[in-house]
Amino acid sequence: MTGAGILRMDDYTTKAKAYWWVTALLGLAALIWAVGTVARMEPSAIIQVMLGSMFAAITGLFPVRIPGAKTSVSVAEVFIFLLLLDFGPDAAVIAAAAEATVISWRTSERWTSRLGSPAMAALAMFICGSVFAQTYGQLQAIGIFGAGLKFSLLLALALGYFCAGTLMTTALITLKRGEPIAPLAILREHAWLALVYAGSGSIAGMLHTSFGGFEVSVISAAAPIIAALLAMLHVYFRHAEAEAAIQSERIRAAEMAAAESARHLAELRESEDRFQSAFTHAAVGMTLVSTEGAIVQANAAMGRLLGRTVDEFIGTDLMQWINPEDQESLRTQMRSLVVGNESTFSAELRCRHNQGIDVWVSMNGSFFQAKPPLSRCLILQLQDITARRRAESRLQYIAYHDGLTDLPNRTHFVEQVTRVIAVVRRHPERRFAVLILDFDRFKLVNDSLGHSAGDLLLVELARRLQGYLRPSDLLARLGGDEFAILVEDINADLEAVRIAGRIKDVLAEPVYLKGVAVSTSASIGITTSTFGYDAPEQVMRDADTAMYRAKSQAQGAYVVFDSALHADVTARLWLENELRRAVSTGQIQFHYQPIYELKSHRVTGFEALARWTHPERGIIPPDKFIRVAEETGLIIPLGTWALETACRQLGLWQTTYPDAPLMSMHVNVSGVQLVQPDFPVRVKQAIRIANIQPSQLAIELTESVLVEKLAIALPHLETLRALGVKISIDDFGTGYSSFSMLGKLPIHVIKIDGSFVAGIGRDANGEAIVAGILALGKTLDKTMVAEGIETEAQLQCLKDLDCERGQGYLLARPAPPEALDGIFRDASVIANAESDVTARAA
Repeated sequence: MTGAGILRMDDYTTKAKAYWWVTALLGLAALIWAVGTVARMEPSAIIQVMLGSMFAAITGLFPVRIPGAKTSVSVAEVFIFLLLLDFGPDAAVIAAAAEATVISWRTSERWTSRLGSPAMAALAMFICGSVFAQTYGQLQAIGIFGAGLKFSLLLALALGYFCAGTLMTTALITLKRGEPIAPLAILREHAWLALVYAGSGSIAGMLHTSFGGFEVSVISAAAPIIAALLAMLHVYFRHAEAEAAIQSERIRAAEMAAAESARHLAELRESEDRFQSAFTHAAVGMTLVSTEGAIVQANAAMGRLLGRTVDEFIGTDLMQWINPEDQESLRTQMRSLVVGNESTFSAELRCRHNQGIDVWVSMNGSFFQAKPPLSRCLILQLQDITARRRAESRLQYIAYHDGLTDLPNRTHFVEQVTRVIAVVRRHPERRFAVLILDFDRFKLVNDSLGHSAGDLLLVELARRLQGYLRPSDLLARLGGDEFAILVEDINADLEAVRIAGRIKDVLAEPVYLKGVAVSTSASIGITTSTFGYDAPEQVMRDADTAMYRAKSQAQGAYVVFDSALHADVTARLWLENELRRAVSTGQIQFHYQPIYELKSHRVTGFEALARWTHPERGIIPPDKFIRVAEETGLIIPLGTWALETACRQLGLWQTTYPDAPLMSMHVNVSGVQLVQPDFPVRVKQAIRIANIQPSQLAIELTESVLVEKLAIALPHLETLRALGVKISIDDFGTGYSSFSMLGKLPIHVIKIDGSFVAGIGRDANGEAIVAGILALGKTLDKTMVAEGIETEAQLQCLKDLDCERGQGYLLARPAPPEALDGIFRDASVIANAESDVTARAA
């Protein structure tokens, strides 16, 4: 059969044909777009959209023909509007097309109607639904939203859908007749139909507000309302026709209405049968429970979930199948549902399996509205999540345990210390102790036997310690070869000491690794709750302090944190806090010690020396606060400030006394500063700000820093040497550097440590040692500076040994910058005098 034969349009005018094709193609395009969009949704959403469309289509099986017209209506708009609210315009377009398809197939045999009606319905809903979604989205974006607003917009949508659908279908009939289209007249003629759409919108809005989503309970609630509304429409139209006809027609209309009602009831019963089928064959466990908690009905999936038959559940108390620890929580949630505080609930809990094991389930509950005896039941859905909970439990275990020894890790240990601190705070009579162990010679095992042997050693030592401790004691691996023990409910500190002694004996037994007997010991730091700790960090800090004190004494030693160590820690914390304040408030100042050319006794430069005068404690020696600054990281800002300040002071002297010869500034640099990636940049910046020559700055590094940080320091030193900055080794002779290393390093100045200078004249070998260092320096073509010159004998000996430069209290003490202005004035006078002599000689 040809397309022209199928689409019989012999009674269509040219305009009617054009109108039909335009609306049909646009509607088909809207439907295809909607199907494509819904297909990208979650599977559960797609199923619900299909169910909603199916119910809309089913409702379309019972259309009400409009008197005097060839079109029919149903109240499937309730489902269409529900799908619009829950899943958007595209879902509503599919449902509208489905409803229109069923109605047109039942009410017309012409393909133009069977194809055109669904297309017009899809197009009308696509336009109206898109406007609704866009409007509501914009209002939400500006903070205007709520149930009332959504309900009002839904009513507007219903009226708009009525107008669009009515005008589209009626316009086609008008064009077929060759009459002009009068939209207002059409709408007035069908104004009564607007009430049907408004009623459908109101019902959809109330159902959406009550149930919050498209689900079985919504269908159950909507079906009787739709049936009643359809029956009312049938009665209304039949009554209207009966008023214009004879009494017999009235009787026949009533009979037809009765027949329709019977058919609706049959459909409802069929719908209930479908629900029962879906309930029975659902893949997840489902049960209907009375408001008192008795199981009324259960499906086979629930039986499989708990290893029972369905009959075993009927009439039993739901709590009988719930783990006792989860029962009270479930009762509370069900009670909240029954009294109306909540419309749904979800929970994760344990059910009791027939084999005596717990099955973790995700339970979702809501009200189920049905005819007696199932009215006001709760419908519960149970899904097995045991595998997921086991995976989560495993991840939790991994997060709190060490992967090598399977012991608790630092995170777990700190949490337990936090717990016992809280316990002791509530019960002061209870006490606990923390022991931190660091194995001696562990690095030797790694270096000699390999890391795998080291791992085996840690595992074996962990096993031994675990076997010795009480079940209530907690052994944890903090990292590397550091372990910790938490001992609760001790009677006296002596118990912790006994444990440390016993650990020493346990570790003394050799461990055989790759055929080699390895003996080890541990340095142990101990602290107890007697110090009234408030935070786990304090406990770990004090136990760690005691451990490092033990490590400094002898291998296998243990130290109990006491008031003396507490005083040291307190003093250190005070010093750290005060140092932070000193850096920010300018308490730290610089004194400068001149460096002399020994033969001419002329000043060639200065060494910048930090001085901290505390407002309460007075002068604090640099060896105390510099060490704290390095350990806390304060040395970075402090060192940068020192570098810039010293360079700026040299630049100021140079500007004030331009006739004085150029002098150098020696600035001590910490190893922490040296390894900073931007250290060369900071040096360049200090030189630029001070407006001095790079060759006037000498960076002083201790010999030990060079040895420890050589790999990282060498590229920085090469960069500085290329810039022209001098590199000086301070305290030479105390850091055990090799002669070959001295030859390779970019070093310009070697400063002989004052301890060697002090040996001159006091030690038989003192002069020989200094002579050897000077000979080495001259061989390497380095500038030699002697430190700590305090006597005339030392000075004379250094001159005799041809030492170029020196500094010390005999020559000049460190002084504030204003006290050193005279040196520059004298240097300027001498320079001018020499210039005059040179000029006269010329």
